[in-house]
Amino acid sequence: MKMMFIGANHEVTGSCTYIEACGKRFLVDFGMEQGFDEFENVAIPCNPSQIDFVLLTHAHIDHSGLLPLLFAGGFKGEIHATKPTAHLCDIMLRDSAHIQEFEAEWKNRRGMREGKEEYIPLYTMEDALGAILLFVEHEYGVYKEICDGIQIRFTDAGHLLGSASIEIKLYENGVKRKLVFSGDIGNKAQPLIKDPTYIENADFVVMESTYGDRLHHRPTDYVAALAQVLRETFEKGGNVVIPSFAVGRTQELLYFIRQIKERALIPEYADFPVFVDSPLAIEATNIFIKNYASCFDDEAMEYIAKGINPIKFEGLNIAVSPDESRAINFDSRPKVIISSSGMCEAGRIKHHLKHNLWRPECTVMFVGYQAVNTLGRKLADGAKSAKLFGEEIAVKARVLTLPGISGHADKNGLDEWIKAIDHPKKVFVNHGDDRTSTLYAEHLQNDFGLDAVAPYSGASFDLVTEIYENGSPVRNERRFKAEPSTVYGRLVAAVDNLTALVRESSGRTNKDLAKLTDSINNLILKFK
Repeated sequence: MKMMFIGANHEVTGSCTYIEACGKRFLVDFGMEQGFDEFENVAIPCNPSQIDFVLLTHAHIDHSGLLPLLFAGGFKGEIHATKPTAHLCDIMLRDSAHIQEFEAEWKNRRGMREGKEEYIPLYTMEDALGAILLFVEHEYGVYKEICDGIQIRFTDAGHLLGSASIEIKLYENGVKRKLVFSGDIGNKAQPLIKDPTYIENADFVVMESTYGDRLHHRPTDYVAALAQVLRETFEKGGNVVIPSFAVGRTQELLYFIRQIKERALIPEYADFPVFVDSPLAIEATNIFIKNYASCFDDEAMEYIAKGINPIKFEGLNIAVSPDESRAINFDSRPKVIISSSGMCEAGRIKHHLKHNLWRPECTVMFVGYQAVNTLGRKLADGAKSAKLFGEEIAVKARVLTLPGISGHADKNGLDEWIKAIDHPKKVFVNHGDDRTSTLYAEHLQNDFGLDAVAPYSGASFDLVTEIYENGSPVRNERRFKAEPSTVYGRLVAAVDNLTALVRESSGRTNKDLAKLTDSINNLILKFK
């Protein structure tokens, strides 16, 4: 039994942990790195085709975004997740593939003019659709044996619709071990979804630390605080532009705005329009409604019991097509524009920033975490200009962050979660930046008396002997995430798969063997 840490170690994004147990190789999450990339990650220590299955904590791209790449490399095992997570990944992975292909097309049009080599997308829509077909849906709170010696259970983490901590029971050669992966632990009293469910016992825990060094300072009345921002902007004749994550944050905002209208908190602008400009957010909103029974909290369920959709209201406008998106910026009324991506790195939000950042009467309001080196972080930190579509845009709009609407638990919330687990033997702290993960591991050691470490990528732990070997941190000298170059890696994976096919072909008929041999030789001749 062995565990190796691959991604989101001393970094916030790119979650991935590799485990060997009971004759199986599997991953917990396989996410995409976003924004600042401080450390190089080690590779998964086997070919993707040799991974037996994946356990997925939730649908956010920094946990799920590389599953299509795994599929492209030959992975054909099952992806185990909660039912809402599977539904959200159906749209999010397709959206991610669309972005990969769109960016490749755009870069190649430009590259052809400059004589550059062809840029290959990280993965394709075909890869995403292939990964989506591998999902196996689970309910919360039920242990399920997925193979001999391995049982898993998904427990509500309260972070996102369908988000989960994963409990893993391993039985091998008379040895029993229980692992718990926290996933992203939710902020208590979030709108719509339930608070995190605590876990009582584990031998070893892998837990996140995104806000492990700070507390959330949420306004006493969040709805009133949001209403005040809207009123002040509308009085100047401006727009409130909210870069928002399509899944989770957008639905929370709609819930809050419904309450603003319901409580008549801005009577002088009672009919103010709200535009949601994100096809992904629209699809995700429908999934929220379909999965309300298992995930909504008591307050949201009160609306449902009355036959009221808690995230729809009068004045809500949906922009699906590019023409509908463009039309928003020709609407002269003061309004709210909610658009993705939440960190302003891609998507339609960049067009709305281009039209509104230079206007002093407008407000750009951030309502979620902004990773280092993203456009959102630069704006939140006071950038005086922003480069959008090759044009330098002056930042004259008011830029603010409305605190407290984080989907992540703060330091106190993390403490409550880990204290519920009765004396784990060892705690591995991940999903925090370099400073935060280190500080939180030290906090668990010094204040709770726990054996806690913050592993680097490449660190390994033997679950039987309990010997831990830390990885050697390799800083990314480029300081920025390089453009992914995966073509050669995919070729190597294809060769490995072909080799495996040949080795498994000894029992085939001579006719089949001759056909396979001719096909391989023809392929070699074609490219030689």
